[in-house]
Amino acid sequence: MSRRLFAPANLALLIGCVALALPTMLQVARDSWSTEQGGHGPLVLATGLWALWRELKAMKAEPRPGKLVPSLLGLAVSLGIFILARITGILEIEAFAMYGALVTAAYLLVGPAVIRSIWFPLVYLAFTLPPPDSVVAAVTQPIKIAISSWAVSVLHALGYPIASSGVTIQIGQYQLLVAAACAGLNSIVTLTALCLFYVYLRHRSNAIAFVVISLAAIPVAIVSNFVRVLVLVLVTYHLGDAAAQGFIHDFAGLLMFAIALLTIFGVDKLAAPLFGEGQPAASS
Repeated sequence: MSRRLFAPANLALLIGCVALALPTMLQVARDSWSTEQGGHGPLVLATGLWALWRELKAMKAEPRPGKLVPSLLGLAVSLGIFILARITGILEIEAFAMYGALVTAAYLLVGPAVIRSIWFPLVYLAFTLPPPDSVVAAVTQPIKIAISSWAVSVLHALGYPIASSGVTIQIGQYQLLVAAACAGLNSIVTLTALCLFYVYLRHRSNAIAFVVISLAAIPVAIVSNFVRVLVLVLVTYHLGDAAAQGFIHDFAGLLMFAIALLTIFGVDKLAAPLFGEGQPAASS
């Protein structure tokens, strides 16, 4: 395998892939991984590369070149989108087009059997890339409005002087804006990625477990962030805006994320009969 992999044509393809990916990934690291929304990127990259190495090491499929015509077509489409996104400066589309080109090149190099064997690392590593802004806006806006409405309803029922308009909450003399960071998107993306890796280790070949635990991350993230908003609103009302924006803000985020992870573990435990597994899958 190694001799064929480093044949001149394949070596040129590998060098081209590195040259394509490196500038984009450096920009992703600088612009996305340094933010709250993309902070999980380095962790996903490290664990994803480990999972890829693990699958390749255990792989029984024989590498064979993929079909040339579909590969060239996929590369042409991916690189065309990549170039347009690069010119227009849309990093999110550029990153996913780059990743599509890399997966297509891998298919051309090693064939469909190997790609099927490493499907999980390929899906998982996509979480290192920032989602498009249009997707972020479409997902977070209804969640932000819902969380704001729920928080106001609960606190109003408890007698607090509170009201809301869209994603803006007014409590006493304070006005708070429910931002995307508090609306669950960061937790949804990070929790889903961590849940995928968790279920990969625990239920490696169980499709039902993958679906159930991954989907559970979405409502768990939303509910945990709803509680986080409640806590921050109460802290703002009782202790002032400065307290809610300082250490308590960050601590509430970490605490809610830890509770969300424990909830996911509980879902896994309770749903074990549905997965048809009495014991965790033995690691290979």
